[in-house]
Amino acid sequence: MSKYFGTDGFRGEANVDLTVEHAYRIGRFLGWYYGREHKCSVVIGKDTRRSSYMFENALSAGLTASGADAYLMHVTTTPSVSYIVRSDDFDCGIMISASHNPYKDNGIKLLNSAGEKMEQSVIDEIEAYLDGDQEIPFATGANIGRTQDYSAGRNRYIGYLISLSTHSYKGMKVGLDCANGSTWMMAKNIFDALGADTYVIGNTPDGTNINCDCGSTHIENLQKHVRLNGLDVGFAFDGDADRCLAVDENGSVVNGDKILYVCARNMQTEGRFGNSKVVTTVMSNLGLYKALDAATVCSRRSSSCRSCSTAKRSSPSWLRPCASIRSSSRTWRSTIRTPRSAPPPSLRRCRR
Repeated sequence: MSKYFGTDGFRGEANVDLTVEHAYRIGRFLGWYYGREHKCSVVIGKDTRRSSYMFENALSAGLTASGADAYLMHVTTTPSVSYIVRSDDFDCGIMISASHNPYKDNGIKLLNSAGEKMEQSVIDEIEAYLDGDQEIPFATGANIGRTQDYSAGRNRYIGYLISLSTHSYKGMKVGLDCANGSTWMMAKNIFDALGADTYVIGNTPDGTNINCDCGSTHIENLQKHVRLNGLDVGFAFDGDADRCLAVDENGSVVNGDKILYVCARNMQTEGRFGNSKVVTTVMSNLGLYKALDAATVCSRRSSSCRSCSTAKRSSPSWLRPCASIRSSSRTWRSTIRTPRSAPPPSLRRCRR
């Protein structure tokens, strides 16, 4: 069992459990580990916590001291870092966030080159380095790494999300609770671009108010916001926007199981579901599986696939994404795996 890294990375109170020295040493190790055979490049994102800026600087210092180049996406979401890591061929990615935790806490989440949770074998080596006396050489001369602005990656992710929409939201009144976190500007920009009339709360971060009486852990605020303004729908995010709860036009919460069902049925109706499966954890209710079975939608709980009688559908391979979704009565998380292909030359970053 890991000493520092749990399911969601290395988390704890900033400079108490997770210190700036930890961040620097993690950066030192990653820069050395991935840079043994080539110039290493790492992309970093963060949420709006005051300590996130400190950890961003510490990680960047460690990475560049080991010879790696650090690309900063600045305030952005965890899913955006995952997307950019794999689409732009970074060696790994780092997200600085403690998700739905209070502002005093923070965390370091590590992603591999596929945008997924870093392999446990690498995590074990990092932990051994944090507690050991292994000497990692410093880069010198022209081999010292550089820190570069990479807000373009965040903007490209916004464009990617907009491109997923199949229709206009013109005339729809959409409520957003951004938890004073990573989506405080991004969410409104996306829905505005799709034509929606947006009504936003939780979009005034000051470094200490992330998740404070707002966001998906305080859904009652969005419920009131939707009712008061007569909105059609509302979405509440957590601090790093890897979780979301929805509210319907009556202010009633649409929980994770219902969101899974609605998304699956919509994709099935439009012929985009293909041979995909709805993936849940053991937290999902039996009613979800019965509803999916009745709709002939295949579902998978944990590592066991439920039997299904889906009709054979034809669709190109890129329309059959792997959807990994965590669902409970409080939160849900969705990551859609896109093809790992190089972006157009005009969008590729310059490493030199």
